[in-house]
Amino acid sequence: MVHKPGKPGIVIGDYKRVASNSSFSSTTAAPSAGTFTGLYIHIPFCLHKCPYCDFYSITDLSRKPAYIDALIAEIDQRCSPAHTFDTVYIGGGTPSTLTGNDVKRILAAVNNSGNILPGAEITLEVNPGTVTHGTFAAYRQAGITRISIGVQSFNDRLLGVLGRIHTAAEARQAIDQALAADFNRVGMDLIYGIPDQSMTDLDADLDRATGLGMDHLSGYMLSFEPGTRLEARRRAGHIQPLADTVIADMYRTIVSTLARRGYRQYEISNFARTGCRSRHNAKYWTGAPYIGLGAGAHSFDGAARSWNDRDIDLYIQSITAGRLPVAGREKLTPYQQMLEAVLLGLRTTAGIDKIDFSHRFNVDFNTRFDEITADLRHRKFIDENGHRLALTMEGMLRLDAIVAQIAGRIPDYPVITR
Repeated sequence: MVHKPGKPGIVIGDYKRVASNSSFSSTTAAPSAGTFTGLYIHIPFCLHKCPYCDFYSITDLSRKPAYIDALIAEIDQRCSPAHTFDTVYIGGGTPSTLTGNDVKRILAAVNNSGNILPGAEITLEVNPGTVTHGTFAAYRQAGITRISIGVQSFNDRLLGVLGRIHTAAEARQAIDQALAADFNRVGMDLIYGIPDQSMTDLDADLDRATGLGMDHLSGYMLSFEPGTRLEARRRAGHIQPLADTVIADMYRTIVSTLARRGYRQYEISNFARTGCRSRHNAKYWTGAPYIGLGAGAHSFDGAARSWNDRDIDLYIQSITAGRLPVAGREKLTPYQQMLEAVLLGLRTTAGIDKIDFSHRFNVDFNTRFDEITADLRHRKFIDENGHRLALTMEGMLRLDAIVAQIAGRIPDYPVITR
């Protein structure tokens, strides 16, 4: 799914556009022959649909047993001994609607059909208000090694604007319980750019988040996605989006504050202590292959992507009939490959390896984009370190505009791979 800015002219990490079940895949670097596969598993159940979320989910939890049965059948159909997974990511939806036994069954099915490497990163997304200390202990026993908590804010007023089901106190309790359960890594998400959010509110959220011993922090800019209740409220004039300048200042504050407190930025929206980056999400930014299972999940094999039926009924019907629930496939064109390599490469602080880019696409990066990069260099929107080119913080604020400039210089002819 192509990155969509939440506000014109600003692209600073809208709400999980490049996410676990995103259809947008990168070919920033061709995967090597030894690259392991990532596995994404979508759990489309929520206790309550958040008004800003446009990911596929339903609130009828009575469908969960049939869905899990279908999911396990898809695992059996799609996974084989040839698949070796070094990362598994269970996302949603609200995956913490699963019990520990549900998770154990799913992971056992993956290991029965394929292979989860010893030491694999196995992540589960959870929402406060759906977990207890016993839940976390059961997830740890089932094999989960990494927890990502959807806190979004520690401010009850802002949680109300977002339509979250939990309170700030419940968020803090969920974090304490996750840390006590002794997972390898515990991280959390924050959302900023929320209507009526002040810089003081943001500073307070950052203070609380960094004071809790998190290994990983993600800061996503709120976006008003078509078809969501939040967008309908905006169009009706019931809520007023923050000004572009305010959101830009919030992004600058997040980057600088987290850097001072030991969280190194490695992607436009993601920050981690040393050694705590998300290995699974890095696959989306570096072109590694991954398989997506479940309703609406997407897969990428290095050259083409496919996606499953979003509707849970169609998904279950296909599986029951012995058919793969694939709704569509797309082979990336040469233009798409190069554009995505630029876009997702520039989302990361590692940036684009110009030598690798030139070799892979049979295009001399410096010659092809020299006029554009000279202008970006003059405006201090890029950093260059040897053969690597990355955006500065000010450049990241203008990601879409910069990519649009580069897109106009991408040749439309077959890619030559070596």
